[in-house]
Amino acid sequence: MTTTELPGRARPRGLAAAWSRAAAALSRPVDIAWLAAFRALFGLTMCVSMARFIAYGWIDELFVKPSFHFKYWGLAWVEPLPPAGMHALFWALAGLALAIALGFAFRVAAPLFVVGFTYLQVIDVTTYLNHYYLASLLGLLLAASPAHRAWSIDALLARRHERAVPAAWLYLLRFQVGVVYTFAGLAKAHADWLLHAQPLRIWLGSRTDMPVLGPLFTHPWAAPLMSWAGFLFDTSIVWLLLVPRLRPFAYAAVILFHAVTRALFPIGMFPVIMVLSALVFFPPSWPRDLLARARALLGRRGADAPPAPALAPGAPSSPRLGAVGLAIGAAYCAVQLALPLRFLAYGGDVRWHEQGMRFSWRVMVREKNGSITFLVRNRQTGRTWHVSPREYLTRLQEREMAGQPDLILQLSRHIRDDFERRGRGPVEVRADALVSLNGRRIARLIDPGVDLASLRDGIGPASYILPGPKEPPPHIRPL
Repeated sequence: MTTTELPGRARPRGLAAAWSRAAAALSRPVDIAWLAAFRALFGLTMCVSMARFIAYGWIDELFVKPSFHFKYWGLAWVEPLPPAGMHALFWALAGLALAIALGFAFRVAAPLFVVGFTYLQVIDVTTYLNHYYLASLLGLLLAASPAHRAWSIDALLARRHERAVPAAWLYLLRFQVGVVYTFAGLAKAHADWLLHAQPLRIWLGSRTDMPVLGPLFTHPWAAPLMSWAGFLFDTSIVWLLLVPRLRPFAYAAVILFHAVTRALFPIGMFPVIMVLSALVFFPPSWPRDLLARARALLGRRGADAPPAPALAPGAPSSPRLGAVGLAIGAAYCAVQLALPLRFLAYGGDVRWHEQGMRFSWRVMVREKNGSITFLVRNRQTGRTWHVSPREYLTRLQEREMAGQPDLILQLSRHIRDDFERRGRGPVEVRADALVSLNGRRIARLIDPGVDLASLRDGIGPASYILPGPKEPPPHIRPL
């Protein structure tokens, strides 16, 4: 015999063996430095983000000024705080983000930040941005992790600095960042983006006055070249970051790509978040290595620049993950894969009907312009009113609502309630919604014969949405 088995103990086979190997690999200890650095960088980024809202007056513009807020399905009960409460919340979130960065009272600060920041996102659908959603997810993962056990005030107060964490945390963060890039790339795999360079032609055509780069955008090859570059970058960058020899060049490409997109488009903190998040693909000890190199450049070698600690399998600072933890992690990954793919259940063009659009990392893949007039008719007298959305919405809300059928449905019901509250009911509400997708000719988005006020929103296919246009977008050359 070549092996010895203990009596009374059967060796795991099949799925049990695979599960055991996976648990061992995920429990393998890795340097905690990467997680502590990510915690600090994420906290500082979110603190700056909250400060920008306070400084630029966005709190009043987005949460106080609107008299009506669009709701997510199932979250109609969420309402904004009074004006003073909204301002206080942003100051509190800035403080909590700073506490996360410092690792102070982390087990309290991190969950509170995630709850508060996520609450902001669900107040009004028209404020949805992919990077806000990503920030909530990264904050959630950090809040569940032991990110405060090293390089933190908490560790100093406890007089205990952990050396390692289970590798599962590293793989989970890499998975999350990889999902964003991969689905953003797959969302560009359609004729509009790859064959017609739309909507990039439209956007670059409005930036020809930009210094240095502006004149280049007038060339006919500029939009197709940048469209393919964006597609290839999103679909390949994760795999390049995973290759040690290519990683420095891939990360340089990450910085360049997001710097260019930040210069061209008003996409807020998204480039900063992605540049910092891509650091999770470097070896776990990269912060220690970076500090050692910085000390070496300053002439402080030897004892002042200790090497990263050697971590042996089974180190006590990296406890083996339990079955419950592995199951929760697997469920989280499954949800993150399912949400971007749910559009397949609806059929048609998701950029047109928008069902399955949110939470799917479809970053900047469509340009929609539309004009909508609501026709309100009293069922008893037949009297008809033409209602503009501007009577109920801010400019931002109107622009976002124009191309999103579920928001048109919500406003129709709100108009019905408003008319009946003023004694003008009972009424029917229809919408004349004319929308252009990626420069195409204007087409009707909503069936004008349907009384939208009589419908209820849901997660099933919406019959009131008309099929999208079949013709390709026009070939528009920049001015």
